[in-house]
Amino acid sequence: MLGRTGLLARNITQTLVRHHSHGGIPGENLPFGLNNRYKLTAYFVLFFGSGLAAPFLVVRHQLLKK
Repeated sequence: MLGRTGLLARNITQTLVRHHSHGGIPGENLPFGLNNRYKLTAYFVLFFGSGLAAPFLVVRHQLLKK
């Protein structure tokens, strides 16, 4: 049973590597570009800023509700 599971896992891994790898270029599999550092910085600020601001906005909304 374990031998068969290991073989299946190896086959799946080989298939994924074979069909989805394009040479191991860093940042190739990211959904955004790394070429423009200012655009990347803006994306990071918006992404992490929205996550950090959300609880404060929810509390503010709850306190202002009547």
